[in-house]
Amino acid sequence: MVLTNTKIGRRAFIKNTSLASGGLILGFSILNACKSKEGIELGAQELPNEWFKINSYLKIGENGLVTIMSPNPEAGQNVKTSMPMIIADELDVDWNRVIVEQASLDTDAYSFQFIGGSNAIRRGWHGLRLAGATARLMLKEAAAELWNVSVGEITTKAGYLYHDLTNKKIGYGEVALLAAQRAVPEKVELKEVKDFSIIGHSKKNVEAQNIVTGKPLFGIDTYKEGMLTAMIIHPPAFGLKIKSFDASKTLSMPGIIDVFKIKVFKEGFEKKFFDTMTFNEVVAVVGNSTWEVMQAKKLISLECEPIESSTETRDRFGMKWQQHTPSGLESTQDHYKQMEAMLSKKTSVLRRDGDPEKAFSIATKVIERTYSAPFLAHNCMEPMNFFADVRDGKASLIGPLQKPEYTEQTLSERLGMPIENIDIQMSRIGGGYGRRSYAHWLVEAALISQEVKAPVKLVYTREDDMTDGIYRPSYQIHYKAGLDANNNLIAFHLNAGGMVESPIAENRFPAGAVDNYIAESWSIDSNITVGSYRAPRSNFMASAEQSFLDEVAELAQKDPIEFRLELLKKAMDNPVGERNEYDPKRYAGVLELVKEKSNWGKENQSKNRGVSAYFCHNSYVAEVLDLELEQGKPIVKKVTCTVDCGIVINPDAAKNMAEGGIVDGVGNAFYGELTFNNGVPSKNNFHNYRMIRMSEAPKEIEVHFVKNDIDPTGLGEPTFPPTFAAVANALYKATGKRYYKQPYLSSIS
Repeated sequence: MVLTNTKIGRRAFIKNTSLASGGLILGFSILNACKSKEGIELGAQELPNEWFKINSYLKIGENGLVTIMSPNPEAGQNVKTSMPMIIADELDVDWNRVIVEQASLDTDAYSFQFIGGSNAIRRGWHGLRLAGATARLMLKEAAAELWNVSVGEITTKAGYLYHDLTNKKIGYGEVALLAAQRAVPEKVELKEVKDFSIIGHSKKNVEAQNIVTGKPLFGIDTYKEGMLTAMIIHPPAFGLKIKSFDASKTLSMPGIIDVFKIKVFKEGFEKKFFDTMTFNEVVAVVGNSTWEVMQAKKLISLECEPIESSTETRDRFGMKWQQHTPSGLESTQDHYKQMEAMLSKKTSVLRRDGDPEKAFSIATKVIERTYSAPFLAHNCMEPMNFFADVRDGKASLIGPLQKPEYTEQTLSERLGMPIENIDIQMSRIGGGYGRRSYAHWLVEAALISQEVKAPVKLVYTREDDMTDGIYRPSYQIHYKAGLDANNNLIAFHLNAGGMVESPIAENRFPAGAVDNYIAESWSIDSNITVGSYRAPRSNFMASAEQSFLDEVAELAQKDPIEFRLELLKKAMDNPVGERNEYDPKRYAGVLELVKEKSNWGKENQSKNRGVSAYFCHNSYVAEVLDLELEQGKPIVKKVTCTVDCGIVINPDAAKNMAEGGIVDGVGNAFYGELTFNNGVPSKNNFHNYRMIRMSEAPKEIEVHFVKNDIDPTGLGEPTFPPTFAAVANALYKATGKRYYKQPYLSSIS
């Protein structure tokens, strides 16, 4: 074993231990990732001498039961099971003796207490392991003291301590009190990967029984005595604001308590990154029941006026930027015209390798294509909701949100209330995908409760959410590729942007694999609100890039998988540039594996196959999709998916996440689209916003994980982006037509 510094610094993950009913409580920061030094094997981990505050804990009772807190919001990605599994494995406890509890939001106690960017396991991996290993060592030291033997002679297994020389055995609970009195050790040894007994083995979701038996888990389930129901009314179009409203017909209705206007953020408030919202002023309707409030909403009339063009300073994790919001009522048709025009204008060059212009001038073959994608709505199954009780200088809130620690800071400023007076309880999230990162409805709920001086549950209708959304941006990209006389790719140009951001990740593949490469970027301001959407930016880039590479491979008269592998070999053997984000060997690995598992190139394969591969969120995914046309409609028969996300914690849960991303990708590729006409969203519910049906999901999905000892990386998002191009490339085989504009199904004749 090699000693390695944890690099935690002053904010150590352990402060002390304490006694509780004869057991052991151990505090640790469940999300402080401890990185080993480059080039040194991960073995023994040296803990800092200076202890910080207790950040979370595991509890070992005198009966041997172990309670592990789960600080991250749970949105179906299974972190409430997978993260405790990591601790339990290093603790060497019987998983059947583990109880998992959802922690409350506590910004003093936890770090990185949110979900997003497929970061939970990746960032928590080292800290979680250290927490379990430290508790195990303290228990071993206690047993050694009790038996008067060397701690090196003590072994552990499934919650018991053993001293083989004297044939002694004792349970963790029996020495927990003694362990709690020991000083925190300076060094601990982590398990070798080969010795994991819980990690890498499928465990059932700890909430499974509550889910299938319909127990209240979600924010929408919240009920408190005396609770009122609230809903909001917003302007009918982006680019408008409320001038006045008339609630005279509403206030006399049965069950209606009050109708008033609220301002989400005060004038001059400097918004943080997740303070994104659409309409700063909305009308709140408060009543006794959901039905009464919904009926009252229909009788309230709004008078609206155009917004003024504005520019405000915003804060992105300490970095300032200027956000410009134009006035006017925008339409999708104009959006595409604006984006098309940008392709011929001077743009920002993000990366240049070699001499692309010269390479294109001598290329034997040149191909150019343009791809576009519309705005997309999140459409989480659980409507936006939050419970708030703001009275007597304190605020108690319950509900689903992805970035609670940032939202709490905003709420504290808006209410003028210290954070210590705010208590946010995190419920299970019924779908997030980035939508619940921007929790302006939490602030709205708090302001409404404060106004009516009563507990309130704010609920958005589906129409409220879809027309007051924070959408996936609309994008456009133009590609150009040049081949030499031997059909080698010698020049590559991409020029991309969108409303209101560019999707480009200029240092990803095929950057580093082409001698002459240029990436250009632009963006167009809009008053239509955009934000994170499952695999932000990557969901479009993978679609366009992998569709284009298929065409380039066809022009080069090469098999599409072999063409990609040829480029990756170049990136391995003779990489271009020094800023390439991806590992070409791992990238090639998933392509080789999907080729094998899908029987690519064999005579018995489907003729209508599409391949796609992409790197994002530190993980690598390749997919082969088979489809058939039945009465002119594409039916996805099978998707073979290979994933390299490092060590897989919970295989069944990982497979579920991969499958979910694929189904979501197929649905959005075929149907996903939100358009605007004079600022008004064209769709407001599931009757006209097309989602994939259960019968339209792939008939079979195979997921294969690359086995390695690399630290875990992202998984909630990486299988989503490559699905789009796998669909497009398979459709080409089936129809003989290439697809450049999403959604694809609308253009199938």
